[in-house]
Amino acid sequence: MHNHEIIIYWNNEDGAFLAEVPELPLCAAHGNTQEAALENINQAVDLWPETAREFGDPIPEPKGERLMLG
Repeated sequence: MHNHEIIIYWNNEDGAFLAEVPELPLCAAHGNTQEAALENINQAVDLWPETAREFGDPIPEPKGERLMLG
């Protein structure tokens, strides 16, 4: 379980559910069901900090509040 907000939505173009973590740049996954997308994004969130460290990117702390998209 992670503390970052996860957004899951259906994407007609890809024909799949997409899951994104807005606080973690380029952290996204997909699945044939919402549950599969959630499972896949949780795996991506687990791996994201390791990749960020490899590239010297900062690792943001969860904001703990709902994000507003503009």
